[in-house]
Amino acid sequence: MKTAERVLIKIILIQLFLLLFFQVVIHKLNVFPELNPLTPYEGVNKNTYTEILEVFSKQ
Repeated sequence: MKTAERVLIKIILIQLFLLLFFQVVIHKLNVFPELNPLTPYEGVNKNTYTEILEVFSKQ
C-alpha cells in the first residue's frame, strides 16, 4: 500500500507542476495570442463581484 501511495503522490506533484508551468507559459509568456480576444467573453479579465451582488439584491 505504501508503494501505491508514493506513486499517487508523485503523480499528483507532477500534475501540479505541469499545471503551474503551462499556466505561466500560456498566460504570462503570451504563447497563444489568439486566446487574448476570448478572455472578455469568458468573464475572467475583470472583477464582476459587484454586478453579481446587484443581481441578487434585486430579486
